[in-house]
Amino acid sequence: MKKLLFFICLGLLLSCADNQAKDVSSENEDSSLDTLASKSPDMAKVETELKNKGYQTFSYKEGDTTYLMQQYYMVFLKSGPERSQDSTEAAELQKKHMAHLARMYNEGYTSLTGPMGDDGDLRGIVVYNTATQREADSLANLDPMVQAGRLKVEVHPWWVAKGGKLK
Repeated sequence: MKKLLFFICLGLLLSCADNQAKDVSSENEDSSLDTLASKSPDMAKVETELKNKGYQTFSYKEGDTTYLMQQYYMVFLKSGPERSQDSTEAAELQKKHMAHLARMYNEGYTSLTGPMGDDGDLRGIVVYNTATQREADSLANLDPMVQAGRLKVEVHPWWVAKGGKLK
């Protein structure tokens, strides 16, 4: 019984230490975001580099913090007109679709990708990190699911603070 109590206490102690480490890590992430947000010489350099590559950016000041905003492109993947593939063909298209999305991410064209959690007309969202809407549209239309007509794309510009993160 003493051994069981010892292991329970040890587990609680380790759990508390892990939570403290996570809290410190979270504080460090928040301070690094503040550093990214402030108009430092590094951020000015990032802004210049982005503009030289054709990206749309602007600075936004809120209180004593300046945010570098960048235009991304949110691609809505919607149900397409051709959804009559048999299960084997649909499974093969899904494999190719996932490979396409992985390639887009690995090559730096996308920042976020994910399916919707319901069975509606909107099937998924992909955020493209490209200089132009035309480029995002072209890359999204290379998706085998889109080419087969199982999905169709809808592209919209979307502004986000550089260095932002999901919470």
